[in-house]
Amino acid sequence: MSIDSIGNFLTIIRNGILVSKPFVLAPYAKMRQAIAEILKDEGFIRDFVIITDETGKKTIKVLFKYVDGESVIHEITRISKPSRRFYTGSQAIKPVISGLGLSILTTNKGVISHKKAETLCVGGEVICTVW
Repeated sequence: MSIDSIGNFLTIIRNGILVSKPFVLAPYAKMRQAIAEILKDEGFIRDFVIITDETGKKTIKVLFKYVDGESVIHEITRISKPSRRFYTGSQAIKPVISGLGLSILTTNKGVISHKKAETLCVGGEVICTVW
């Protein structure tokens, strides 16, 4: 039985937003850091910090962004799952909520947003959508 670490990370973020927490803590992974960087660059979160404790274990602290008491992230959904992968070409990437949202892809150029994937003309596995 495999563990979906990306799905767990998205669920940690989703649950933190549902209870209006200012931040959440998640175990560190390079993929989680890449997703957090994209969310920060696109303005969906305020910031993220990588914390290392005295034993050397790393944790990611994701700081949420709220506008007038409402979270900037309305929905974050896992698209490609371990049981069913979803791949798309550069020409077939669909906009999320008429361009208001964001798709995060993993490509041969790294983990990037759908906007950057369109400019680089690369496709890949759609990890999640955010709006």
